[in-house]
Amino acid sequence: MSRPVLWNVLLALFWAFLGGELTAVSLMTGFVVGFVILWFVLRGQPEATYFRRPPRFLRFVGSFLVQVVVANLRVARQVLAPGALLRPGIVSYSLSAKTDTEISLLANLITLTPGTLSLQVSEDRGTLYIHALDASDPDGLRRDIERLLERPLLEILR
Repeated sequence: MSRPVLWNVLLALFWAFLGGELTAVSLMTGFVVGFVILWFVLRGQPEATYFRRPPRFLRFVGSFLVQVVVANLRVARQVLAPGALLRPGIVSYSLSAKTDTEISLLANLITLTPGTLSLQVSEDRGTLYIHALDASDPDGLRRDIERLLERPLLEILR
């Protein structure tokens, strides 16, 4: 655990004990207050990268939730449309993610998106195989995964 994170957790605990109640709300409030305090204290220092991750994370979560809603609507349209022609298929995706954590998180995010399912990672950990409900444009699917999932995820993790 990096030092700013440790200090932030300690400040959150201190805040909760000062308030006299150790609840989830008091811990979250303490964490936010500690985050702001540390941001003022550590501005311009190497540890400042800690403060760039939460906004990126929140942007990513919001973007992912929008993607899930849009994917749900697409799948519903494909399934419910009379005479809809589904073109399922397996698409290979070249990974930029290198660590087990990065690959696992990306694979899970892909699986959580309706209409796609992560199947397998190649032995060299360079390719992820994905089943798509609509694989009529495999290059478009690859671009979307890279632009909407993998690149933002790696910005948060690295």
